[in-house]
Amino acid sequence: MDVRVETTNLVEVRGCRQAYYKESNADLVVLDDVNVSIRSGEMVALLGRSGSGKSTLLRIVAGLLLPTAGTVLWQGKKLTGPADGVAMVFQSFALFPWLTVQENVEIGLEAQGVPRAERERRAEEAIDLIGLGGYESAYPKELSGGMRQRVGLARALVVHPDLLLMDEPFSALDVLTAETLRTDLIDLWSEGKLPLKSVLMVTHNIEEAVLMCDRILVFSSNPGRVASELTVPFPHPRNRLDPAFRQMVDDIYALMTRRPAPTHAPSKEAALATPIHPVSTNLMAGLLETLAAPPYNGRADLPAVAGALQLELDDLFPLGEALQMLGFAVLEEGDIRLTDAGLAFVGADTDDRKTQFAAALRAHVPLVAMIRQVLDDRGNHRASAVRFRDELEDHMSADYADETLRTAIAWGRYAELYSYDEEAEQFSLEELE
Repeated sequence: MDVRVETTNLVEVRGCRQAYYKESNADLVVLDDVNVSIRSGEMVALLGRSGSGKSTLLRIVAGLLLPTAGTVLWQGKKLTGPADGVAMVFQSFALFPWLTVQENVEIGLEAQGVPRAERERRAEEAIDLIGLGGYESAYPKELSGGMRQRVGLARALVVHPDLLLMDEPFSALDVLTAETLRTDLIDLWSEGKLPLKSVLMVTHNIEEAVLMCDRILVFSSNPGRVASELTVPFPHPRNRLDPAFRQMVDDIYALMTRRPAPTHAPSKEAALATPIHPVSTNLMAGLLETLAAPPYNGRADLPAVAGALQLELDDLFPLGEALQMLGFAVLEEGDIRLTDAGLAFVGADTDDRKTQFAAALRAHVPLVAMIRQVLDDRGNHRASAVRFRDELEDHMSADYADETLRTAIAWGRYAELYSYDEEAEQFSLEELE
């Protein structure tokens, strides 16, 4: 029976802000002024990079986390705790290994006090619905990853929720298994066989969002905000090779790589406030070489590169942005284009590449330039990593500060701008002299 007959809002998130207190520093703001509505009868994607606050928003919608500011309405009433009628599917399956498939699916009904006979009947229906009939007595260790995720899905569906929340439900699966599960889920949704009204799904896979959902909310980062809202106009089943489908994917890549033009040169504080993603120099060199060679010849469509190299959004974007930061490439309108510096890097030998990389770091990465300047200015040419980590934590979370510093260490060592003693957590110029 298709229960998606209403057009009212199941969820309304108004002016949501989520921040975490940091001692002696400004609060870490994860979400800021987020406004989202989920209507009955639609599948909605929250699309964005890791760290943009998508999963945090999902927990707020579920009532598992109260926002620092703003209001969440669940079916017209203010939400102050876990919402009745909401179920969640996790990336990590989250099954109880000591329970059978049947028992894992029944456990939510048991917590609700549903009588045993009713629990068994509804669990069997859910297990059959998602294609695991015959595996009721199996344990999670006996199942493949795709089968375990199907159990997680059945466990969520068996309580007949109004809203199903899915937190990157396919990202832990191999490509073929994920595609099969996506297709099955879309078919069940399109045929009105899922016992729920709406789906809200977190993803960082652009094609997945366009393939499955009716609306896409594109999140920006630091802090997380809804940067754009897109309606997907294609009926199900959708054809990935359809030119209109490909164009929408391209448009979203362009949207997510577009940067506002700077109105003035960033201050030292603003420059240090930008996290550096942990991208290896080997990966950067490999992508530069790939882009310089045929068929790309220095310029490529990002979706094409992602498909050819089997790179997810969270792998490709940091890689492209690192090359852009260093002046080796430019991201524009969904394409990546090598600059003259990028092409020169590809044509250089190993030593010249290090020299060019060092020059790019000193010119474009303020943290690396600062570390080297401090080492040059000090008589003993030494400096503790703590000194730079503390400064970074004035502008970002401890995790981002550590990640940024580790990346600066790796890039600077490759470029032979400084040495680093892991045990002493100390930079120096000693081994370079």
